[in-house]
Amino acid sequence: MRLFFVKDFLDLVFPRNCLLCGRSLYDHENNLCSICKGTLPVTSYHLRPTDNDLCDKVKGLSTVGMVMAYLKFTKGGNSQKLLHQLKYRNKPQLAKELGSLYGKILNENGYSKCWDVIVPVPLHPLKQSRRGYNQSEYFGLGLSEALSLKLENSLQRRKFTETQTQKSRLERMFNMDDVFEVSNYSTLSGKSILLVDDVMTTGATLCACANVLLGNGAKNVDLVTIAAGG
Repeated sequence: MRLFFVKDFLDLVFPRNCLLCGRSLYDHENNLCSICKGTLPVTSYHLRPTDNDLCDKVKGLSTVGMVMAYLKFTKGGNSQKLLHQLKYRNKPQLAKELGSLYGKILNENGYSKCWDVIVPVPLHPLKQSRRGYNQSEYFGLGLSEALSLKLENSLQRRKFTETQTQKSRLERMFNMDDVFEVSNYSTLSGKSILLVDDVMTTGATLCACANVLLGNGAKNVDLVTIAAGG
């Protein structure tokens, strides 16, 4: 009885609302209500992981295998609102829930045995200190639980890079030269790696990371992001 009273009190003082629509959440809901989860712009990239427009983006930049994204990015849409929550509203558990949701889809479609380890794209220590967490890592943690895979922070970012929003595809790739390095070689040798990030635009960051992984003993690298545009 006392636990229920404490919970009711906390819900009153700190109401739990859906991060998209603002509705009050039920006990079984975490960050998103069931209605909003049901209307997320989920992609079908997992049905053709080696033959889609995301694969075309990275062609010539890296020899990665599968390329997939959970949500279709649209400006002003729910996917952009979720990414905004992750980057500016300190919502690590939202990133983890999105990873869990997509992990279940991948699991149901036979991907559970495709990889040996999940590696997130790292943030620069200064940026991670400001944000408080790495959203890509938490997305990876959700995937790791759903797919029963280990997550390893095997990469580190050694250079701080400016925002790439206004840069061309080629400029972004040049901007990524020597940005990443391996921090744990033992987790890579001969392994099939699932490299994860929050969003894919041109694919330059992901390809730079994939190239470092492949150059340091990874057997193969596949890419998965929370969202990606067409």
